[in-house]
Amino acid sequence: MIPRFTTLGSGPTVLMLHGIGGGHQAFAPQVETLASAGYRAVAWDMPGYGHSAPIEPYTFKGLAKSCIQLIDALQCEHVVLVGHSMGGMVAQEVVARQPERVSRLVLSGTSSAFGKRSDGRSAEAWAQRFIAQRTAPLDAGQSMEDLARMLVPQMIGPGSLPEGVRLAEYCMGGVPAATYRRALECLVSFDRQAALSGIGVPTLLIGGEFDRVATPETMRQMAEAIPQARYAELPGIGHLANLEAPDEFDALLIDFLHEPARDPASHAH
Repeated sequence: MIPRFTTLGSGPTVLMLHGIGGGHQAFAPQVETLASAGYRAVAWDMPGYGHSAPIEPYTFKGLAKSCIQLIDALQCEHVVLVGHSMGGMVAQEVVARQPERVSRLVLSGTSSAFGKRSDGRSAEAWAQRFIAQRTAPLDAGQSMEDLARMLVPQMIGPGSLPEGVRLAEYCMGGVPAATYRRALECLVSFDRQAALSGIGVPTLLIGGEFDRVATPETMRQMAEAIPQARYAELPGIGHLANLEAPDEFDALLIDFLHEPARDPASHAH
């Protein structure tokens, strides 16, 4: 099953992968900006989101496979992948599995491993606590709308655009609770730290000064580990950068897409 998606414009394909509380509409500002800048902007509904059929088992391997099926269906040789949060993890998984399908990579508010402890001790208990914390309101009978109204304000920075925050709450409120639970279980399994040094395409990492989910420090470290990467930080912004500061986010994105590709031969290690 090819995941459902929305598309606008024509030109080189930019495929946007939303986070755990998102959907194709979470990239609405970027779809418009990219289309008017001469790109084919595509935003998917991750399996289980929107009108996309869920997958079994719900794993990063399966999500990457769905993403590659979509790239095939779009009939393009390669794409620019833009991934936010969990979508950034799917993007890393796609690059690790089929690097030739990706020409550039943009990672926003994401990390290379979830809840990985730097002291090497198991993050299992921490991961289980995280899941329990996120699903407790649902277990208590609250809706995804209730959850969104509680969580989104905790994720943003003081400089966020109110309309963007409203859209973030709307997107998260529309996620099926069953999918949200499956995605959380999947999320905590992610670990592609060892693959960062093998990412061979120009990569832009966009962080928010107030992001407590994927901290600026985490994203800086990732940028240092990826050979052709640079890190840009949005002041006053939290975890939902593309919705909290769409104009600033889009400017970084378009500038990055316009940069001439460097000769990979000069980057041989």
